[in-house]
Parts: sequence; C-alpha cells; structure tokens
Amino acid sequence: MADDHTTIELSLYELREVAGFAVACARPALTIFERERPDDRRPRDAIETAQMFADGAKRSKALRDSAWAAMRAAQETRDAGFAAASDAARAALAAASAGYLHPLAKATQVKHILGPAGHAARAFELSAGDDPVVGADHIAQARALANPVVVDVLRRYPLAPPGGGRVGELIRQLDASLR
Repeated sequence: MADDHTTIELSLYELREVAGFAVACARPALTIFERERPDDRRPRDAIETAQMFADGAKRSKALRDSAWAAMRAAQETRDAGFAAASDAARAALAAASAGYLHPLAKATQVKHILGPAGHAARAFELSAGDDPVVGADHIAQARALANPVVVDVLRRYPLAPPGGGRVGELIRQLDASLR
C-alpha cells in the first residue's frame, strides 16, 4: 500500500475509466436534483462533460468549470433547504472532479474515485426520508459498476480517509467492499 509521500502510476486510460465509473454512480441522482430545480442544468452539464472526458475528450477547462458550476448548484440547493438535491449536485461535482484524480498516494484522493457514489447514495437516502437501506442499496449498485481497472486504481491509494459525516461512511463502506 502507498503512503502519503509517494506518487503512483496513473494513465490517461485509467483516469477515463475512473471518470466513467464516477458518471455511472452519479447520474441516477440527477432525478433528485432536477425534481427540485428542473431548469438548472449545472449538475447535468457536469455529468455530461465528465462523460465526454471518459469517452475520449481532452481534460479541459470545461471539465473544471462544470465541476465548479455543480458546486454552486449544490450550495444553492443546500441553502434553500433541499439537502437531497444538494447531495445529488455534489455527486455531479464529484463526477466531474474524477478526471482530476492526482497520482499522489493520499487518502483524500479516494474521494475523487468514490465520492460520486457516496454523495449519490446520500441523496437517495435523504430523498427516502433518511433511510440508510436506500443508501446501502446504491452503494451495492456502485460496487457492481466498478470494473477491474477502477478497482486496481483504487487499490493503489491508501484507505478512504476518516470523517466526512454520513457521506464519508458510505465512501468507506464502498472502499472496503471493493478492496
């Protein structure tokens, strides 16, 4: 296992596979966001831009800009009292950020890989009245989406970091199940 002071090998192909996994985990939660904000395309745009990167587009400013826009959508929905929609937008933000996974052997980098699943699972939990079974179901679905390339990349990093509230717990559950 790597430590916090080393770098790991990470190819563009592997980054694209991680981004594709992130998109697959985050996309289902768009319905939660769009139910509250049907005219706000920022999370959808973030996911679509991440999918384009996964499909072969360059890692460009558009990817970073769409992630920032999804973050603003998450903050606005949180401030308006729509916690589930906020986590759904955070899942989209995390999916767009997956393309910026760094080859630094730091536990925090695991959130670039598993954060979309964790935030989407939390969005589904909150949407179902804070039902942890619903979140666990999404984590199980995310586990099934992780192909061998994604699992191999994940295993190069330290375990997911502590903290992060319920989303952190969901990320650590997925991390443990994939290793």
